[in-house]
Amino acid sequence: MSDDDRAGCDGSDTRDLDADSPLTLPGFFDALSDGDLLAGVCEDCGQVLLPPRPACFACGSRDVALRPQPCEGEVYSYTAVHTPPPALADDAPYTVAVVELASGGRLPGRLDADYEDVDIGDPVTLRTREPTQAELSTALSYETDWPIHVFVPR
Repeated sequence: MSDDDRAGCDGSDTRDLDADSPLTLPGFFDALSDGDLLAGVCEDCGQVLLPPRPACFACGSRDVALRPQPCEGEVYSYTAVHTPPPALADDAPYTVAVVELASGGRLPGRLDADYEDVDIGDPVTLRTREPTQAELSTALSYETDWPIHVFVPR
């Protein structure tokens, strides 16, 4: 399908988006379940979109291509969660981070390290695991098959 075939009368993109598209959260987590970390990359400005989405948040373009992403990165920012949702109270405190991948994209997630042991710039690798019973209890019905992504120190 050419770009012209995707344009509506008003110039809008008419590509169908459904839950199976990797440009949606369900599609992103389906790919992650298969071991593929995918991001949208804006063809107009180069912004890396994690999780991917059908439009660029930096420039508004809908010319977004899917690109595989490296699973390695560095801690960009982090914090400790002391007061989580009640179902996760036994996990507290735990560390969450925004990780900048080698591609420049940034992805938030849990960090498998104590807050006191983390520094900005620490190298980490993305891993996935099955959700715990507590995590499943907080999930929406369509999220129960999604893996949990966790960054581990290298």
